[in-house]
Amino acid sequence: MAHCECLENCIFFNNKMKNMPLQSELFKSKYCKGEFEKCARYMVFKALGSEHVPENLFPIQQEKAKKIIADA
Repeated sequence: MAHCECLENCIFFNNKMKNMPLQSELFKSKYCKGEFEKCARYMVFKALGSEHVPENLFPIQQEKAKKIIADA
């Protein structure tokens, strides 16, 4: 299975999740190393570019991602 192209440089996981290692690994397993197309961060990245991905956007916030995209 393909991995997300953003995994290595994703600031959410590389900075924001270091205090939540178990939750981070669950997200990485489900989204980054699995269904990355469903990751809210990836959705915004693909639609608008990395500069439009909010630092605090969680992978499970697909509705928020859709709003960000629609509002752009």
